[in-house]
Amino acid sequence: MGAIVAAAREPAIGAMRLIWWRDALIRLDEPDIPVAAEPLLAAAAQELLPAGLSGGSISAIEEGWAALLEEEVPGEAQVIAHGEGRGGTLFALSAALLGTVPEDVGRAGEGWALADLGHRLRDPQARRFARAAAAERLGEVAIGSWPAALRPLGLLVLLARTDAAMPTERQRRQGSPKRMLRALAYRLTGR
Repeated sequence: MGAIVAAAREPAIGAMRLIWWRDALIRLDEPDIPVAAEPLLAAAAQELLPAGLSGGSISAIEEGWAALLEEEVPGEAQVIAHGEGRGGTLFALSAALLGTVPEDVGRAGEGWALADLGHRLRDPQARRFARAAAAERLGEVAIGSWPAALRPLGLLVLLARTDAAMPTERQRRQGSPKRMLRALAYRLTGR
C-alpha cells in the first residue's frame, strides 16, 4: 500500500488501487470466493487467516494509507490518521499474532508509523510535525514491560524513537553500524 501511495501521480487513481486492496482483503473472509491471483493476497490467505486474523481486520490498514492521498501535502489530521490506521492497526494485529496484546501496543504502532512518515515526507513542516507526534506517542510506550514474544515490535519502537528524535533536516541511515549494533543489543538484553 505504501508503494501505491508513493507512486500515485493522481490521487484518485491511487485511491482506487487502495480500495481494490481493501476489498480484496475483505473478500478473504468469504470462503466461497476464490483469492485474487495476487501473490501477497495468497500469502495472507495461507499464513494470516489460519493464524486467526481476518481479511477485514487486515484491510483496516488501508485507511491509514488513504489519508495521505487526501492532500498534496498532508496536514496534521492526515498525518495522525496515517499513524493510527497504518501503525496502530499493524502493531495490534502483529501483537495478536505473537500471542499478547499490551495496552500500549497501538500507541507504539502509531509512533512507529509517524516516525517512518517523518522521514518520507518532502515538506519540512509536515516532517517536523510527524516526528514530534511520533516522539510524543513513543515516549508513552513501556516496551520494557512487554513480554519477550513482542521483542520484534519493541525493536521497531526503539529504532523509531531514534528516528523521531533526529533533526528535521537529517535522514536516517537504515543499515548504519550504530543502528545495527543497537538492534543487536536490544535483541540480547531486551533494553
